Amino acid sequence: MREDGLLAGSALEEDQTEASLRPKRMEDFVGQDPLKDRLGIMIEAAKSRSETLDHVLLSGPPGLGKTTMAVILANEMEGQLRLTSGPALERPGDLAGELTNLSEGDVFFIDEVHRLPRQVEEVLYSAMEDFKLDIMVGKGPSARSIRLDLPRFTLIGATTRLGKISSPLRDRFGEVGRLDYYPPEDLGLIVVRSASILGVQIDEAGAAIIASRSRGTPRIANRLLRRVRDFSTVRSDGLITAETAREGLLAFEVDEAGLDEVDRAILEAVIDKFGGGPVGLSTVAIAVGEEPETIEDAYEPFLIQKGLLQRTPRGRVVTAAAYEHMQRIPPARLNHQQTLLD
Repeated sequence: MREDGLLAGSALEEDQTEASLRPKRMEDFVGQDPLKDRLGIMIEAAKSRSETLDHVLLSGPPGLGKTTMAVILANEMEGQLRLTSGPALERPGDLAGELTNLSEGDVFFIDEVHRLPRQVEEVLYSAMEDFKLDIMVGKGPSARSIRLDLPRFTLIGATTRLGKISSPLRDRFGEVGRLDYYPPEDLGLIVVRSASILGVQIDEAGAAIIASRSRGTPRIANRLLRRVRDFSTVRSDGLITAETAREGLLAFEVDEAGLDEVDRAILEAVIDKFGGGPVGLSTVAIAVGEEPETIEDAYEPFLIQKGLLQRTPRGRVVTAAAYEHMQRIPPARLNHQQTLLD
């Protein structure tokens, strides 16, 4: 089974065209209005004082627009954007190399900032707070610390796991914002906008069908749009209607509830192999041939949101709705068991 399915929020190779679909200005960013309002105030205030924007930490599930927001903030502040990730900064020297190449007003984006090694994170503290970089020169008894001045920059950190960010790092961000799953109406607007950029003909009903099966995630909505576009080109007249969207999504094994083959494999494993649960995450992962982290981050949030799966202290348990969706007969004990778990 593939590591990430069509409906996984994490980036796939085919998402490389996503950059062309990203809005470049705050006014073009659909949804997340409370966060946009706060960031808009920060931008205007920083500009009015001719200062750099305060550091921003963005959290939320994959594919909701954290990188896009970093691009927008850089554009709004008229600075250059430099991108890296927590795992790429293995040593303090890696971070020093990035920071010393920044210019005044640049935006420095660290994806997966929760995965920064501790020694790298500690070097980042003075860079964020005082715009100073402390580095060690030499080895042994002759080693000494030198402090370098850095240009004033804005750090944008992105994380899918806010709880793994240490308090000292989190406290150095002036704004900590969360991106939430998008309602279908916002996703419908995103699909229509992306279709226009891609030169795809789509009507409102077709966009609504794609939006309703996109797990509240723009990255998935754009991915499904491209797949339905392919289907429409080959099997239809090129116009994506509600009927074309339904048929296209079915052809790519995305059902009416927005579940793909990996989602169904997870539910089938818990129901058929483990009697509906409770069963441990690692056991489910082995049963479906996926990594536990992939299931936990990419698939479970949606299944839980849809009321098909529960996380309990004893393990994963499917609900009566999961049995119904998978066309299985639930055991008589299920309703009583779930009442106790609730």
